Amino acid sequence: MSLSNEEISRYSRQMILPEIGRDGQQALKTSKILIVGCGGLGCPSSQYLAAAGVGTIGLVDYDVVEVSNLHRQICHSKETVGVSKTESLKRYINGLNEHVDVIKHDVVLDSSNARTIIKGYDIVLDASDNIATRYLVKTAVFLKTNH
Repeated sequence: MSLSNEEISRYSRQMILPEIGRDGQQALKTSKILIVGCGGLGCPSSQYLAAAGVGTIGLVDYDVVEVSNLHRQICHSKETVGVSKTESLKRYINGLNEHVDVIKHDVVLDSSNARTIIKGYDIVLDASDNIATRYLVKTAVFLKTNH
């Protein structure tokens, strides 16, 4: 999967960095990152990952956007109140960068689905807001990398 002329133009400022270059940008394009939690930590994380050119971003959340989220969950808006957070964030990401493939997982991450969801991604970003989910993510990632 090579970079299009449009992508080269879009990412040219970061591609001039010797640490990134064309090979690094290509690696970003082919990478798959899962974000667990589409709220206060997941929003800015997804924003920067999409802007940088990550090829696939998976989103896990089971909640809907509420008015009380808008002051800290910066990618959601009053137009997406009542919409699932994954759908709202997908719309935002695709508005920012149409080259990103966004995969929604509108589920509560639990022991019955964590390993299945996580196995399809290179990196897992834990942006959850509770200890049980953080422990579950840590365990599932450990099992993925050690089995």
